[in-house]
Amino acid sequence: MANISTLVDEFGFHNYSSSSADAVETYIFDNDDFGVKVANLLKERSKEIVVRVLIDGIGAIIGTRVDADEISEGFEPPLDMRSHLRMDSDVRVRTSGNPFLTGDHSKTTIVDGERAFLGGMNIGREYRFEWHDLMMEVTGPVVDILRRDSDLAWARASWLGDLALFARFLSPRPDQAGSEGVPLTVLETKDHDSQIYRAQLAAIRRAQSYIYIENPYFSDDAILYELAKARRRGVDVRVILPDEGNHATHNYSNQISINTMLRHGIRVYLYPGMSHVKAAVYDGWACFGSANFDKLSLQINEEINIG
Repeated sequence: MANISTLVDEFGFHNYSSSSADAVETYIFDNDDFGVKVANLLKERSKEIVVRVLIDGIGAIIGTRVDADEISEGFEPPLDMRSHLRMDSDVRVRTSGNPFLTGDHSKTTIVDGERAFLGGMNIGREYRFEWHDLMMEVTGPVVDILRRDSDLAWARASWLGDLALFARFLSPRPDQAGSEGVPLTVLETKDHDSQIYRAQLAAIRRAQSYIYIENPYFSDDAILYELAKARRRGVDVRVILPDEGNHATHNYSNQISINTMLRHGIRVYLYPGMSHVKAAVYDGWACFGSANFDKLSLQINEEINIG
């Protein structure tokens, strides 16, 4: 029979004190040399503070497929980063489930409950050194919202699943990050309910001056249609896409989108290499995070953006 401390942890009720915890949520934790370097830092910190890492189930498989040219000479990658993180450490590791092949594509790191980093970067060499990518540091009340979302995801990934999620949902929201700062809104995609999609469609429809977008995967017809309408009413619409994407299917899809945008007078720029940035600015309102402009991110996978 589980003791009380175990149940508290499984339900996600553990109240971290100030300057005492790191919570990492990522889609992919690569087993290349950079991923192992980050993992070893987390393992070392776990001797002094609470460290928990949540990795998506599908992403965990992708993270083992590291090409030989992506690692340094003589490096032997571990077979599984979850096992490596647990080995000789106190790091708490869980894996997000993938019902109906959905994924938790969000990437957030919360430090001491007082600051958070979020954006498009997974943990691995290509995101850190080879691709154009983006993470933002935020402080203030928005960190409490991000931490609650992280706590809910952590609880759901426990052996109690939805029961733990429900119990954690009923608990008070964290109140540790302070009240100073510019108001920000956390936008999500969850269970075919995409605040991110609706918010960006609304922003495109309301834009009167300019729309600047950078995204690696651009295949949503509704967004293309609204961008064409915006350009027709005189909005300066500019889109940055990668010149060398990392998926052949997405490359073909991007080509179709590029031709469509050019026909409607939208300026399209190709980043020289792979750009993994997911960000947009609509008349001064910025929206950035983990969501791509494709069906997976806008309607299926779990995502987190800030606007």
